[in-house]
Amino acid sequence: MIQIIAGEKGKGKTKILLDKANAEVLTTTGTLAFIDKNNRHMYELNNKIRLISAKDYFVNDAKEFTGFIAGLISQDNDLAKVYLDGFLSIAPMNNDDIALMVDKLTALSNTYDVDFIISISKNESDLPENAKKCVIVSL
Repeated sequence: MIQIIAGEKGKGKTKILLDKANAEVLTTTGTLAFIDKNNRHMYELNNKIRLISAKDYFVNDAKEFTGFIAGLISQDNDLAKVYLDGFLSIAPMNNDDIALMVDKLTALSNTYDVDFIISISKNESDLPENAKKCVIVSL
């Protein structure tokens, strides 16, 4: 399953994502990963959630991002949820890339039973159609 928290920069998407991750760590049986562009939220996350700085792994575009996510899934068979903060700042993407990425993440989610919860700095109305269907919060 893909869930998207959409809204312009500074609207509070990260706080919602952090709260969601911290609440779900108490009820989820598998492991959780929180991917961000840096480690600044290290002290806001429950210590049972793996914080990953995408910058440390040289993720620069949509293609590299896909490989990064596939590698993350392949190394942890218990991975249940992946939280992605600042989706467009992790790997710069245009609307075509976003649409393709939603399709790829959906395929990975269905194949490996991993949920993706994404914050994206765009208004819901500016997202591609396949991404609009996944929006759970629009700020």
